[in-house]
Amino acid sequence: MTLGLRPAPPHDVSLRPTPPRPLWRGGVAALASLLAVALGACGSPRPLALEERPSSRVVVPTSSVHYRDYDTADDLAAALRWRPGAPVLVSAHRGAPPHGLPENSLATFEHALNFAPALIETDVRRTADGVLVLMHDETLDRTTTGTGRVDETSFEAIRSLRLVTEDSLVTSFRVPTLAEALAWAEARTVLLLDVKSDVPYEELVAEVERLEAADQSAVIVYSLEDHLRLYALDPDLVVSSTAETVAAADALLASDVDLSRVVAWTGVGPPDADVVARLHAAGIRAQAGAYGAIDAEAAATATTEPYDALLVTGVDVIGTDEVAAAALAARRANANRPAPSPRP
Repeated sequence: MTLGLRPAPPHDVSLRPTPPRPLWRGGVAALASLLAVALGACGSPRPLALEERPSSRVVVPTSSVHYRDYDTADDLAAALRWRPGAPVLVSAHRGAPPHGLPENSLATFEHALNFAPALIETDVRRTADGVLVLMHDETLDRTTTGTGRVDETSFEAIRSLRLVTEDSLVTSFRVPTLAEALAWAEARTVLLLDVKSDVPYEELVAEVERLEAADQSAVIVYSLEDHLRLYALDPDLVVSSTAETVAAADALLASDVDLSRVVAWTGVGPPDADVVARLHAAGIRAQAGAYGAIDAEAAATATTEPYDALLVTGVDVIGTDEVAAAALAARRANANRPAPSPRP
C-alpha cells in the first residue's frame, strides 16, 4: 500500500524526558522533588531539530534499583503469585507515557521504571508482512507520523515513521518490534502483552519461545476460551486472565488452566471484593485499572488517596497511566502491610 504521511506539527519534542507533572504538596512534594533530583531533572532543554539528536545519542535515565530479573518462567510465576502480605505492584499502561514521550516506546518503559519495579503493559499488532510490533490502535494515525492500517502496511514503511506523543509532538523514536521490546526487558522487567485480534496466538507463542522470553512476559487474554487456547499452545506461559465478575472468577478457578501461572484482571475501577477474595484464596493476584477517573482524581487533587478505592478491596496490581502517583500509593500501602509469607 502507499503510506500516507501526516504533516508534521510545528515543533518537535526534546528526546530527553522531562520530569513528571508536579503532583504533590507537603511531605509528598518533598519526595517527588527527590525523585526529580534523582532523575537529573533541571528544567526543559531547548527544542532541537531532529537531525541534531540522533537516536544513538539520546540519554534516557535508568533505574537499575527497580530492575527485576527472573531466570525461568517458573520463577516469574512464583514471583507473581499472591500470598499474605504480598506487595502491591504497579502496571504502567502502555508504559504510562509522561509529557514528551510516546506510548509503547522503549524510552517510555525505561522512564516508568524510575518510579517502581513496574510491570509494563504494552500492545502487540502484526504488520502486513508478518512482523509483530508495539502498537495499540488499528491505524497509524494517532501515534505516528503516518496513516493507514497497521495490518495493511509493511514493516519497512512503518519503521520509517516517527512516534508521536499524546500532545501531537513528533519524536525521533521509531515503532519497536516485539523482539526489540523483549530484548530490552531482559533483566529489567516483565511485559504484559495485550495481543490484538490480528495477531494469531501461534505466531506470538512462536516469537516468545524463539526469544526464550517466557521469563519476562505475560500474555493478556479477554476470555476463558482464549486462555484455554493459549494454554494448549504453551502451558508454561504466565497469563493475565479476565475475572471481572464472580461468575467469571468461578469459571476460571474451575477450568483446566494452571492457576499457579495466572494474574487476574478485575476491570477498570474498584472490583467486587468477593471476586478478589476468591482469587486470593487460589493464590492469584487481582489487577484493576485506575485509568480514567481514579488517575484523574489523583492528578487533580495531588494526593494518592484516590487509589485507596482499589486498595481497600484487596487489589494488589494497580494498572495506571500515572505511574509516579500510583507508585507512591503502592509504597504507602506496602509500608503498612505485614511481611509477606514465604513463597510456596
